[in-house]
Amino acid sequence: MKKRILTAALGSALAGLLFLGQSAWAADLKIGIMVPTTGSEATAGKDMENAILLAVDEINQAGGVLGMQVTTMTGDDACDPQQATAAASKLVSSDVTAIVGGYCSGATLPTLKIYGDAGLPFAIAAANSTKLIDANQGNAFLVNSTGYDQVNTAVELFAAKGAKRLAVIHQGDGYSEDLAKLTREKWAGDGKEVVAYEVVNKGEQDHSSLVTRIKSKAPDAIFWTAYYADGGLVIKQLRRSGYRGLIAVGDGSNSPKLLEIGGKATEGVYCFSNPSVDYLPTAKAFTDAYKNKYNQAPDAYSTLAYDSMMLMADAITRAGSTEKAAVIKALSETKDFKGISGPVSFTEQNTLGHSNFVVLIAKGGKWVLAE
Repeated sequence: MKKRILTAALGSALAGLLFLGQSAWAADLKIGIMVPTTGSEATAGKDMENAILLAVDEINQAGGVLGMQVTTMTGDDACDPQQATAAASKLVSSDVTAIVGGYCSGATLPTLKIYGDAGLPFAIAAANSTKLIDANQGNAFLVNSTGYDQVNTAVELFAAKGAKRLAVIHQGDGYSEDLAKLTREKWAGDGKEVVAYEVVNKGEQDHSSLVTRIKSKAPDAIFWTAYYADGGLVIKQLRRSGYRGLIAVGDGSNSPKLLEIGGKATEGVYCFSNPSVDYLPTAKAFTDAYKNKYNQAPDAYSTLAYDSMMLMADAITRAGSTEKAAVIKALSETKDFKGISGPVSFTEQNTLGHSNFVVLIAKGGKWVLAE
């Protein structure tokens, strides 16, 4: 009898401990992070993840959100639509409260239905293809300016530099093709000529045929709308071929890595970029904290990633609940949230309420603000 009582008591104690363990786990606020941590854009993705985790550290040190400590789970989308779909499905099945991240638009696009069907609030930190607007189910919010704003910035620069004949190069993905198409339409709509509209595959090493075709069209300016990993090589081969006209790149190439890959050939190249740490006086404390934690400088999308996590925590706090619909409502009502990359408010389409694009130029192996 004593043995039975002891066994029952031990069972009750273990059950109590298990319940306490489950309660402690349930008291955490679990946020999903979706970025590319492998593949050609892994450097940018890891930088974004680092910035989000830095924000989480600061949130938890300040007492968490609604009394809960924030935990995270990262889904690697590899900047690939198929892998992004698998990563998104895994995050949804892991019962996260919200999603923060999104670098490549082409990989972010197919996840919108998955997160939308699950009703998950999603702060999209970097991806900014206009295709995201139509695919949005009302739960996703773009913290970066869209391709429309970038195109306006680009066309203004080309016109100011006297360009009349434009060549555009993209890689067929959701981001670069969208930006290329919008640029072509805007440029032609202004009565100017797009003399070349080219697409290249990711990972190609020999661009001699591309270079020959473009040079034969004698463009005044060339716009590379895709990512830095291949952009540096394309620019290098264009310059080696003797092309001396204006070259500009989109915000997918605003990483210092483009300058490392392209070397001296990138000198004088223009870039349309979101405001990164080098051009944000409010980012000094963030930069210092990032360097102290990771022993390296933050990259181009770190500030937007950090702001997106802080915004999500703020929205949950304003909602007073982790109930998904309440958080989405709080996000939609955001007015002038003070992020280090600038104030955040959203339009009725859940896009950033103002353009955040700046024009950079490569000088001495660094991006600096163009005059």
